[in-house]
Amino acid sequence: MEKIASFTIDHTRLLPGIYVSRKDYVGSEVLTTFDLRMTRPNFEPVMNTAEVHTIEHLGATFLRNHPQYGGKIVYFGPMGCRTGFYLILAGDYTSADIVPLITETFEFIRDYQGAVPGACAKDCGNYLDMNLPMANYLGKKYLEILYNITEEQLNYPQ
Repeated sequence: MEKIASFTIDHTRLLPGIYVSRKDYVGSEVLTTFDLRMTRPNFEPVMNTAEVHTIEHLGATFLRNHPQYGGKIVYFGPMGCRTGFYLILAGDYTSADIVPLITETFEFIRDYQGAVPGACAKDCGNYLDMNLPMANYLGKKYLEILYNITEEQLNYPQ
């Protein structure tokens, strides 16, 4: 069986950043999948499920309500390895195109206080597994990358 594209990236050289993971075509529409890498794989500790779950709720809510991109959000969710998130946007984008959107998203996550949207038994299958203070902290940590992002953090290592 052939390796899928995401398993061909050298994760030993991958830095936190924003990467175009793939582009798919559905009819004439392009779907761009982004790898929002928050921690350095196999080097830094992975994120715990509670903060990943909280970031997922906050990020998905923010992005789907975004005035410019809300209607283009196909998916926002965690990677199984817990080192980041995938974002799928309708449209043909580069990593640099969405730095402002991701920065805005993680400023929202860093600053968010109060009840996490959808964090109740009626709305979520595991609502007790949330950690807002850690989600705030990880949002702040990722913003340190986003505010100073380099070309190396916008393009997969060769």
